[in-house]
Amino acid sequence: MSTASQPSAPHVADRHDLIRVQGARVNNLRDVSIEIPKRRLTVFTGVSGSGKSSLVFGTIAAESQRMINETYSTFVQGFMPTLARPDVDLLAGLTTAIIVDQERMGANSRSTVGTATDANAMLRILFSRLGQPHIGSPNAYSFNVPSVKATGAITVDRGVGRTKTEKATFNRLGGMCPRCEGMGAVTDIDLSALYDDSLSLNEGAITIPGYSMEGWFGRIFRGCGYFDPDKPVAKFTKRELHDLLHREPTKIKIDGINLTYAGLIPSIQKSFLAKDIDALQPHIRAFVERAVTFTTCPECAGTRLSKEARSSKIKGRNIADACAMQISDLAAWVREIDEPSVAPLIAGLQHLLDSFEEIGLGYLSLDRPSGTLSGGEAQRTKMIRHLGSSLTDVTYVFDEPTIGLHPHDIQRMNELLLQLRDKGNTVLVVEHKPEAIAIADHVVDLGPGAGTDGGTICYQGSLAGLRASGTITGRHLDDRAALKETVRTATGTLEIRGATANNLQEVDVDVPLGVLVVVTGVAGSGKSSLVHSSIPAGAGVVSIDQGAIRGSRRSNPATYTGLLDPIRKAFAKANGVKPALFSANSEGACPSCNGAGVIYTDLGMMAGVAAPCEECEGKRFQASVLEYRFGGRDISEVLAMSVTEAEKFFGAGEARTPAAHAILDRLADVGLGYLSLGQPLTTLSGGERQRLKLATHMAEKGGVYVLDEPTTGLHLADVEQLLGLLDRLVDAGKSVIVIEHHQAVMAHADWIIDLGPGAGHDGGRVVFEGTPADLVATRRTLTGEHLAAYVGT
Repeated sequence: MSTASQPSAPHVADRHDLIRVQGARVNNLRDVSIEIPKRRLTVFTGVSGSGKSSLVFGTIAAESQRMINETYSTFVQGFMPTLARPDVDLLAGLTTAIIVDQERMGANSRSTVGTATDANAMLRILFSRLGQPHIGSPNAYSFNVPSVKATGAITVDRGVGRTKTEKATFNRLGGMCPRCEGMGAVTDIDLSALYDDSLSLNEGAITIPGYSMEGWFGRIFRGCGYFDPDKPVAKFTKRELHDLLHREPTKIKIDGINLTYAGLIPSIQKSFLAKDIDALQPHIRAFVERAVTFTTCPECAGTRLSKEARSSKIKGRNIADACAMQISDLAAWVREIDEPSVAPLIAGLQHLLDSFEEIGLGYLSLDRPSGTLSGGEAQRTKMIRHLGSSLTDVTYVFDEPTIGLHPHDIQRMNELLLQLRDKGNTVLVVEHKPEAIAIADHVVDLGPGAGTDGGTICYQGSLAGLRASGTITGRHLDDRAALKETVRTATGTLEIRGATANNLQEVDVDVPLGVLVVVTGVAGSGKSSLVHSSIPAGAGVVSIDQGAIRGSRRSNPATYTGLLDPIRKAFAKANGVKPALFSANSEGACPSCNGAGVIYTDLGMMAGVAAPCEECEGKRFQASVLEYRFGGRDISEVLAMSVTEAEKFFGAGEARTPAAHAILDRLADVGLGYLSLGQPLTTLSGGERQRLKLATHMAEKGGVYVLDEPTTGLHLADVEQLLGLLDRLVDAGKSVIVIEHHQAVMAHADWIIDLGPGAGHDGGRVVFEGTPADLVATRRTLTGEHLAAYVGT
């Protein structure tokens, strides 16, 4: 018998078909061991805070990235972020990981959808080759490149003893509008908001946040010699006032130290106005809104581009016109350009623009500031570069890719995920939506609870097995909210008339007050434009958007919510000392670790080491501070409490503190009872951060609450708790307006406003307003069809 007829054994290289994790302990994971099939779509689910992101992002993806970074030379690694090895015993079978997370795109005011992708770069090259009249290189079409002219002498060396000085000029044409410096808007600054002219500088005339005469600013203003710091500003000469306000950065020497002096206006333009206003700290944002008026630049009409860049056209359109077009229309325009000399460029641009449409973002324009994209839009924008990629055997890691998607759009996202898998890739998805869980080849359910009650594998296997498993996810997978039998009656109306923000088409709508209103519609239909841009902000309106929580590893729920203030005061009053002693960021901090609780050792291009501080044993406070007690506990023991435990502690007995108890009540209301008060914000999941933000805003006094997709990051079981919270707000006399796609929230509404019928210029109209029952009965809109299918009618 010949050897050729015998079945050959599988090649040893084909046996590595699993990603194996053993003993993972990142964040709240409890020695998790799991095997994940490669080249399959695996969905990780479980309640918010159960450890999904810790396993997928903090362990598998983090180690893959760290090992890839180690393949570069130490020189290159010195320029890369250093990544610590995850706390895990064994990771085997890893492949290159590409992470597509929910992080909002950079809020830099110069960043747009076009600059954040490759679209603007391609368009600039296209115009530099085909634009008429021809004005120069691609830089001539960039609003981030200024025009530069220089004249001077250069020395030409022609050999030993032969040098010649020649006059030379240098010109570089940039596309930046010189008036607004490529920002599209000019600023008018109210000088009375910068200083009080009745006072001298030493008396505190400057009213800009952070500009105190106590520190370096005081040293510079007193030592610069441009004006008398003891003279009232009102008595300054024209020259002195110009130096105070407008002097460009100038090198000066004070007490032998080299320093830079700059006028107030150049200083605030550099430190405040160069950043996106939404990225500023609240007190600085309030100052900017009070002191600065932004108006569209009269020279470039908001296009950010110079006159020369706007003069160069292809088929009657300049680059500003192209960037302002809806991407689906721009794709059609590019398709009409038939020029063999730039055929590869046009093919690449065409593929990129088609990818925007394929992923459901055809309604955006390239000049849309990237900081205004929602979490879901930012995530899908990042996905674009991976569509059509020829790479295989890659691990794609997604964090709730269905965020911000209408049920109608989820099907398209599912198809994209399956396409990536079918090319031979491993796709790992953290997800809560039943429609997205349904396409999984393999499901991993973490729990059973959140925080310290989670961190274990409750189930792994098929979808059918999950339904029968009896876990929280299994029990809630087929839950369907019923339509309300009776709806509340409005107590008034909020009139919106002629709304035209972004793609809204002269929308007139009456938003009922005193009830739960849900604004819905496909992605890009104009929901956020209607609610955020058309409802007058100000008195009585509390807006809770999707903006990220900003906080370092020193921030925790107690500092973020303001809970630490009443706790510190209570400790200080009980012990007769200063409140600052009870802050790990102030006088009470352990001197050895500066209140961090750990000692960080930087090892250059190698991962840094964090070791618990031996002096304070990770408690972050000086030993003398821990001797002060309140209600029988020291400050470190209070910060180690969970919200539920602290709520009882501060609610009664000798530790009763009403101000602290009120904040803890709100944290418990949004389902964060398991969080410890001192847990670093950097370890919180996306859903936990969203609810922490909601709890903080609930303290604000207002009659109208506007919530933007509050179900983001919430498990099916958590949504019930959210609906209970919304009901309590309405029953307390508040008006609640929710922008939402989740059918359970729609079914629970008293009134629905549905926008559409499509996205971009195909949307921007109200296609339905009425009760959920009427929406289901008429089924006139996409939302109506999906809601009817959801409630089973």
